[in-house]
Amino acid sequence: MRNLCWLLAFLFTCGVISPPLLFAGDYVGPPLLVYQSSGELRYAGARMSLVAARYEERVDEIVDVTRDAQFQSLTPGICQVSSAGIVTAVGDGEGRIRIRWKEDTAIALVLVRDSVVTRPFHFERDIVPILSRYGCNASGCHGKAEGQNGFKLSVFGFDPPADFVALLQESQGRRVSLARPAESLLLTKATGRVPHGGGARLQIDSVEYRMLHDWIAAGSPFGRADAPLAVSVKLSPGSRRMRFGESQPLQLTATYSDGEKIDVTPLAKFQTNNEGLATVDEQGRVTVGHTPGDVAIMAAFAGHVDVFRVLIPQTVSTEGVPRPPVQSRFDELVDAKLTQLGIVPSGLCSDSDFLRRASLDIIGTLPTAAEARAFLVDTSPSKRARLVDDLLKRPEYADYWALQWADLLRVDREKLGAKGAYQFYAWVRQNFRENRPLDELARGLLTAEGLLSEQPAGYWYKVLVQPNERANSTAQVLLGVRIECAQCHHHPFDRWSQDDYFGMQALFAQTAFKPSSRGELLFTLDKAPETKHPRTNAVVPPHVLGEAQRPITDEHDRRQVLADWLAAGSNPWFAKNLSNRLWAHFIGRGIVEPVDDVRLTNPPSNPELLEALAEKLIASRFDLHEMIRAITACRTYQLSSEPNATNRGDEQNYSRALLRPMEAEVLLDAVCQVTGVPEKFDNVPAGVRAIQLWDSHVPHDFLKTFGRPVRATACTCERVSEPSVAQVLKLMNSPSLQAKLTHAEGNVVRWTRLDAAAAVEQMYLTFFQRFPDDRERQHAIDQLSAGGDVRQRAIEDLAWSLMNSTEFLFQH
Repeated sequence: MRNLCWLLAFLFTCGVISPPLLFAGDYVGPPLLVYQSSGELRYAGARMSLVAARYEERVDEIVDVTRDAQFQSLTPGICQVSSAGIVTAVGDGEGRIRIRWKEDTAIALVLVRDSVVTRPFHFERDIVPILSRYGCNASGCHGKAEGQNGFKLSVFGFDPPADFVALLQESQGRRVSLARPAESLLLTKATGRVPHGGGARLQIDSVEYRMLHDWIAAGSPFGRADAPLAVSVKLSPGSRRMRFGESQPLQLTATYSDGEKIDVTPLAKFQTNNEGLATVDEQGRVTVGHTPGDVAIMAAFAGHVDVFRVLIPQTVSTEGVPRPPVQSRFDELVDAKLTQLGIVPSGLCSDSDFLRRASLDIIGTLPTAAEARAFLVDTSPSKRARLVDDLLKRPEYADYWALQWADLLRVDREKLGAKGAYQFYAWVRQNFRENRPLDELARGLLTAEGLLSEQPAGYWYKVLVQPNERANSTAQVLLGVRIECAQCHHHPFDRWSQDDYFGMQALFAQTAFKPSSRGELLFTLDKAPETKHPRTNAVVPPHVLGEAQRPITDEHDRRQVLADWLAAGSNPWFAKNLSNRLWAHFIGRGIVEPVDDVRLTNPPSNPELLEALAEKLIASRFDLHEMIRAITACRTYQLSSEPNATNRGDEQNYSRALLRPMEAEVLLDAVCQVTGVPEKFDNVPAGVRAIQLWDSHVPHDFLKTFGRPVRATACTCERVSEPSVAQVLKLMNSPSLQAKLTHAEGNVVRWTRLDAAAAVEQMYLTFFQRFPDDRERQHAIDQLSAGGDVRQRAIEDLAWSLMNSTEFLFQH
């Protein structure tokens, strides 16, 4: 028992499990633990689930044994228990459930009261969760805008009164039969006794079916206005370290406004944020795969959500695997997570890899052969830092980063016209050319006012015409938060309500456009129109996200208040969002992934690292150059892409560099550079490179094939990075690429004038920014040994092979 007391303190401290926990018995060996959603059952038929686990002191782990445990009620007149650990109330009193696993036993205590009383039905409390659990009100079924087969429910049950009317009063009341409950369409269709497009969703012997049946038999009441409703939910356990292939059942407990706690696991919706690491079934059983990492499992009920975090360490021994030294605070935090996972990072990358990687990441441009040669022969220990400084001064830097942000800010010729789109792009590029702080860029964007010809940032308000569009994009681009779902209903996976959404929308209701003799003018209204809640029709005062209690009055420029809030050190999203986007750009994966989907149910994989990056950004006064120097100087950025025995399966925790396809514009420029033949774009002056194209609608088949975004949304998903058959065919068979290889003034012709050894070295420096190794050198020289036209064909073939290699096509 002394061990159990120590264990309880340990588990609470580590956050592995949460109360209430009930266990007893005499233990010989590993202790048995049982945790349950509540110690009390109230009303007839009330249920709760028990989960059994054992603690392995040798490896300091908790292992689920619920499937193998034996459950027995010692008080069958008070409560009964199934073989799966489901406890059901039978009679009032204090019940006792014995749990056995091998030689260990534990006792769970259950208080049952009001067992002969039927809980008063309440539509929102008892019926809507069933409709949500079985997908009836999902957007793919009766919750979509037009409903399904004449029956429409509110999405995710956000409007219970409307759903009540739809069930009982529409379709001549045929959906619910008070006289013959079992013949109600609600039940006959759900069980498949009557043809149903969604198929059979309920079993007749299920608790959910009985609840619906009894509710109809009771007259289908809506319920008392003051009935207690769910105010929060909590998952048990809250987190766990799990082994490959292991499973864990989850419990979800809802706390109601009267303080009662009820096990709602059977009515919860479960979802994983990474199916490659762990899956979860409809009953809430989590099963991990065979890849190390960190995964979050979401459980949702009645508009509330909670998350179960799983840490999955790899099983390969780290003994004898060398660990490169850390170089920054960021590396320390990455290493702390890798140590938990049993992963050793790869070694440092070569100079040629760093040169290529930094050039593509900072200026979107390959180094030339001469630049590669000079860097490789330089023996200075500070040459990598000096390279980064030099790249930040190059004109391509502003071109490349303006391209990135033109995508996010949707610089769109079709909406703005050619002149407006170019002026907006030029403003964005000027910010990066002058290295203006990122908070100033955001402020200039949000608070633009005056003639558009003088304040081109105001074109953002022309791209996003309506206040709701501006609220959506501001949250997604500048905060990394997607709030659009909350426009119609409470966000199903996060904290955002409709009040939050329309409070943000109201921030942009003050702005308007009007013509003038000098062009269009963006101005602020003295009195903004009211923003009303679409369901309640109540006026929603303007406020920033999460601060509904601090409304903004018309005495202030609402957008100015928003800009001040963004850059404040206390803002929980802005600095972290920018830091996360930068980390994803340079490392290949965000700490929150996708980078523009920050929410409670998609937590950061390394929150301490994200916090440290945000602190660095704030301390640097949002200086992008300073952040680029800090990230590129850390060991994590400079790791090799070559895996070791411990990190071969890791793509989430920054233990090695990830192979990443080049963006469409960067790849096209790289092809032009290595062939020595520039591209001429339609209606664009000669000499303009792809990363300089401010117009995303310039027609070009190569850019379209390789995923150039059309800037219709602010989502980073618009830029397609997944490989396709069309891309392979374009690289292997494109007449335009073949024309570049055979061009009379291209690099291939120039290389024919060199001897074989010099030509091979120049080609490898051009394509890969490295010297060929001995085997590559000799093999290529043998291929180029012939003279005349045959030799040029051989060089063309070698150049084609190098250009189609993984080493050229991917960042590494």
